[in-house]
Amino acid sequence: MTDNRSRDTADEFRKSPDPQAASGDPFCSGIPASITLESIVDLTGEFEHLNSLVQLHLERSGGFTCMASYFTIVTPLLDMLEVEIRFRYRDGMTKDQIKLIVQDWIDGEIAGLNHGT
Repeated sequence: MTDNRSRDTADEFRKSPDPQAASGDPFCSGIPASITLESIVDLTGEFEHLNSLVQLHLERSGGFTCMASYFTIVTPLLDMLEVEIRFRYRDGMTKDQIKLIVQDWIDGEIAGLNHGT
């Protein structure tokens, strides 16, 4: 015997024209045009991980003396991350799949810095 609640929920999911609304995942139907890199990093929970990479870059460059030097170091990192997301993103990816893109890129950058490449 099947559970009517499970069947009703499955039927509602199939009827929903908006997969994002059905799943609650903001990435399910594509990256919204208005979403920022900051929002993506925040939604994927990778902010602290990205901050570790930024701190490592700052340490390797000898720190920073003013906001302009900070942005000279950080802006290219953020630009490269954005390019990576745009390159690897495919329609229908979930938040967890986007998280893996961000996480993999950060891990690769940290590994490169730690190995001197």
